[in-house]
Formats: sequence, C-alpha cells, structure tokens
Amino acid sequence: MTKRFFILTIIVTVLLTAFSVNAQILEPVKWKFYTKKISEDVYELKAKATIDDTWHLYSQYFEDGGPIPMKFTFKKSSDYKTIGKVKEYPKPHKEYDDIFEIEIKYFSKSAIFTQKIKILNDKSFTVKGSLEGQACTDTDGRCVPIKEDFEFKIVLNKITNNDTIVSEDTTENLDTLTNDTSATNNKSLTNDANIPDSIDTGKSEINIIDENTSLWTLFWIAFGLGLVAIVTPCVFPMIPMTVSFFMHDKGGKKQGRKKAVFFGFSIIFIYTVIGTLVAVLLGPEFANFLSTHWFPNIIFFLIFIFFAASFLGMFEIMLPNWLIAKSDEQADKGGWVAPFFMAFTLVVVSFSCTGPLVGSILVESAGGQFVEPVIGMLGFSLAFALPFTLFAFFPQMLQNIPKSGGWLNSVKVILGFLELALGLKFLSMADLTYHWGLLDREVYLALWIVIFTLMGFYLLGKLKFSHDSDLDYIKVPRLGFAVLTFAFVIYMIPGMFGAPLKALSGYLPPMKTHDYDLNRIIRDNTGNNMQDQCDDAKYSDFLELPHGLKGYFDYEQGLACAKEQNKPIFIDFTGHGCVNCRKMEDNVWADTYVLQVLKEDYVIISLYVDDKTLLPKEDWITSSFDGKIKKTLGSKYADYQISRFGMNSQPAYILLDQNGKVLVKKPYFYNPDPKEFVKYLKAGVKIYKNTETK
Repeated sequence: MTKRFFILTIIVTVLLTAFSVNAQILEPVKWKFYTKKISEDVYELKAKATIDDTWHLYSQYFEDGGPIPMKFTFKKSSDYKTIGKVKEYPKPHKEYDDIFEIEIKYFSKSAIFTQKIKILNDKSFTVKGSLEGQACTDTDGRCVPIKEDFEFKIVLNKITNNDTIVSEDTTENLDTLTNDTSATNNKSLTNDANIPDSIDTGKSEINIIDENTSLWTLFWIAFGLGLVAIVTPCVFPMIPMTVSFFMHDKGGKKQGRKKAVFFGFSIIFIYTVIGTLVAVLLGPEFANFLSTHWFPNIIFFLIFIFFAASFLGMFEIMLPNWLIAKSDEQADKGGWVAPFFMAFTLVVVSFSCTGPLVGSILVESAGGQFVEPVIGMLGFSLAFALPFTLFAFFPQMLQNIPKSGGWLNSVKVILGFLELALGLKFLSMADLTYHWGLLDREVYLALWIVIFTLMGFYLLGKLKFSHDSDLDYIKVPRLGFAVLTFAFVIYMIPGMFGAPLKALSGYLPPMKTHDYDLNRIIRDNTGNNMQDQCDDAKYSDFLELPHGLKGYFDYEQGLACAKEQNKPIFIDFTGHGCVNCRKMEDNVWADTYVLQVLKEDYVIISLYVDDKTLLPKEDWITSSFDGKIKKTLGSKYADYQISRFGMNSQPAYILLDQNGKVLVKKPYFYNPDPKEFVKYLKAGVKIYKNTETK
C-alpha cells in the first residue's frame, strides 16, 4: 500500500507541476488578421484582438509615461505604402490612473485595428510586420507583454464576390452570410468595417453597461453553498474533533493555531485545484457546446437528479475506503504534513454531502470562461474552511454551536428538493434549443409547484424519509422556512394562467411556450396588437417574440421589411438558454413605453444564436471568422454576431438603418432599467430621422 501511495503521490505531483509550468504561459489576447479591398488600388488590413475576461489591452494613443501602448510596425516594401495611421475601434475606455497620473485608454473583450495601404504594383504580395503592446488584468494586477508577427496576403485579380479575402490563418474564397446588393459599395453583412463609419450619438446619458458581471455572483453563490455544506451531517460533527486536534498540539497553542491556518489553506488549495483541473480539461472552447447541445445538458440534468436522490436518502455517495484510510495514515504522522492530510481526509470523508454541492458549482461554471470553475471552488472552499480555522483560534466558541441531531439531516433533505428543482433547468435548455416540446412553461411550473409544496410539507413534518428522526414538534425557525416555501408556491400558481412572474425571469421557460396564456388570448381577441408586418415571419412556427410583438427571425427578411416600411432595425441577439435575455424581455421590454417604441418605430429582428434547427443546404454559409460551414440557424447568426460586430455574448442589441448600417456605435447589453433602454431606442430613431433628411 505504501508503494502504491508513493506512486500516486508522484503522479499527482507531476500533474500539478506540469500544470503550474503551463499556467505561467499567459495568452490573454488572441489575434486574427483580415484583408479587405476598398478600391482598385486601396486595401484595408484589419487585426482583430479577442481579449480574455478580466483582461484589458492598452490603446495606441495616450500620453507617454504610462503603460506600454500598442504599436504596429509594417515592413517597408516597394509593393505598397501605408495611408495614414492605424485606426482602432471601438472607442477605447478612458480612465485616470493614479499610479501613472495620466489618463490611459484601453480595450476590453475585443478591439479592431485597421491600416489602409495603397497598392504600387500589379502583382500579388504579402504585407509583413509585427505588433507590440501590453495587456493587464484587474484580478491580481498581472501584466503581460503582447508581441505578434503577422502577414496579410494581397491576392490581386482573385477577389471573392464580396471583395473580402481572409489571410492565411483562416481561409481564402469564403461565402458570406448574404450579398446585399442595395448596400453601399456592396458591403457584405459579415464585414464589420462599416461600424466606424456610423453616426455616434455623443450623448453620455445613454448608459451602456457590460453584461459580464457574473464572476462576483458566482463567487458569492459558491461561498453560500460552502456555508451550507458546513451544516450537513457529514461535516458539522467533525468541527469539534478537528479543532481539538489543533488545541492539543505538542508545540503549544501558538503552533496549533499556525497549523490550523495551514489546515484552512490546505482545504482551499485542494478545492481550487479541483476547479483548476475542470477549467483546464473543459476550457472556454467548450462553452457553446456545454450550454446549448442536448447531450451535456441531459447529462447535467441526470447528475442533479442523482445528487437529489442521494440527499433524499436513496443512497450514499461514497469514495473508496482505501483513499480515506491512506489520508488518515498520513495525517497521523504529525508535523506540517498532518494538517494537509487532515484537510484531504475532511474533503474525502465529507464527499457524500459536499459532492452534490461541489458538482452543482462545477456544472454551473464549466460552460463559462477559464476562471469560473476556479472562482467557484475558491468561494466554496473559503466558506468551508472558515469555521475550522476560527474555532481553532477561538475554541471557547465551540460551546455556543448547536449539537448535532436530526436537524442536520433535514438540511440535507431540503438541499435534495432544491437540487431536484434546479436540475429541470438543464432539461429545459435542451428542450428549448431542439424544440422537443417536453417541458413547456406550464409543465415546468407545475413540477416546481409540486416540488416546493412537498418541501413545505416536509418542513411541517408531514413527510418523513427513511433516515429522518422523529419530529415531536415544529420549532419557530423551521415554521418560518415552511411559511416562506408555501408563499413561494402561492406566488407561482398565477403563472399557470399566464402571469409573468418577473422574479423568476430567466429561470423559467419563456412565455411563448405557455399554452394557456390569458394575456395573449385577450390581446389576440381584442385587436390590441396593431403592429404592421410585411410578410409571415420565417421560423415563426417555433419562434415567437414576447408581449405580442411582431418581428422576424431571419436577417434578410427583416431587412427587406425595413426597406419597405422605411423604418430602422432593432436587432436582438438572443438565445434559448440566455437567462439575462429573458430578464430583459420580462422586466424591460414589458414596460409600456418600451413596447410602444418597439411597435411603432422599429422593425424587430430576433436572432437566436443557439437554435439547433438545421437549415436547407442552400442557406448554409461559410464563416469569414473561422472558415467553418454553418448549418444551423443558431450557428449562422452566432457567426454573424461575431464576424460583423466582434462579440459573442447575449443579450446584445444593435440599431441599424434600412441598409444595414449601424446607427449607434455602442451596442446595448444587459441593463434592467427601462428608462435607459428607451433613451437608447430614441437615440437610434433620432439619428435615423436626421440621416433621412440629409
């Protein structure tokens, strides 16, 4: 056994060492290079930077004496000459830096740099050069130098039908999303070069906020689950035993406290390594697959049901006994090795209770960016380790903690009910994306009503599971939780008849899946929807706008209607699995004034980026971004959002004129303030009217 353990230790050490070496190589900025023909002898070179979350890339233009600005160097050649300076889009963020005492400029998420060149010869050639700069993160203050060599191939007399050639890192001769022959200079939809030419509002009161505010939310949710884990039957009874170990340390009270701190950090380290391994194995490239494909969502649903069954007492999730025995053996050796293996023993022994909670965090965060599983495990382990360290420092506090008993199992059962309810979200994701029709809104609500009703009866002692102790009477805190549970059930009941249930926006299937919607029935039978529509919308047999709004789910059809009605276009990049999209629709779009502006002033085009409907072969496109063929409705418009607007998050709202030209440079992301949304919509209408009168 000792030999096996020694071999296992070597393997783990090698893996962690390999990871630590790999983790030192940071590439927070990814580059793609494109070439576009402007005229017979003028080409535009475009470098697109995709910037990791929490990182920012500094601009080219700000005062000396600060961070390293971006710099582009083009190798001189007799084949071309540069025209003007390198331009950058969108406008960089401005911020006064207290350290450098200057105003700095930087980009987040993405940036585009363009350089025009004049062709001096009539033969094909390659523009070579390099870029240098600096990227930093606010998370821990790290900065890394940016250096990249690039090549742009200028292929004369071999131009595709949309005058766009992509450099060697993608592909040549690409099909585009569409050819809009009525647009100026025959610019294709997949080309975002016309964005800088659009009209800016210049109004600072339009508050466009970033949609990526989830890391802190994930941290605090994980922190809360870590606190919940402490009061589970597998963990709570171990607090006095563990603390007494440090109180009787041979090195005295001071040495015992030091080891207690090390014990706490060991717990955090173990859980964070788990999160890091998940991040490395899954990574951000699996984000779209995990969030939209039916297979991982069904697997996650089954995992939640499995964990719920365990919490409800159907079986216990156990790790191999040899692993527990080995960690105990190492903990008995004493010294500084003992606290680490005591932490490892605690993690292993408590797995039957903490496994479902840890699994929930990893499932929720695995489809996100690289840092999310790490942040989730950091928050969970910090809360989990906190009481052990505090009680080791202040052992007199142990006298005040309640004794173990049946209440611990009650906590476990309640978590089982919650896991059962939350697992339905993953089944709903797959159902919405593939249009199976299994879990419509009223079915989802009915299941939640039943689950939480049963949980309320359990809190009142009317239900009892096999491992529950007898409940002679109800204590006031338990009664309070029962009251809140039944109040939640009563709140959900009107949703069965079409009530919007705004507090649950994003967690329930959208209203369009609700068969018996009283609001829709009244609206349709009273003629309370006078919004004009040019033609029957494609895909309207399975897609629908909220609140009775009329619009389109196909860009070309919506563009044609905007020309016919002489109206601007409101593009809604959305998704079936987008929680914040549903929150915006239920809390912002539902506002009376917002509905009026959308109905009267815009042609609405909702583009679902995660829909799995297979398109006819003639509607397939070849991406100008990654060179891959897009065969589904969702992949087609996900590519459109990325290739033209340089973003891939939802919700995102763009205002265009009837020729597809951007009206307001800044997109509008998640902001649950109807007044700000109305300002944005009105700004677009004003710009559109001013443009029409010129």
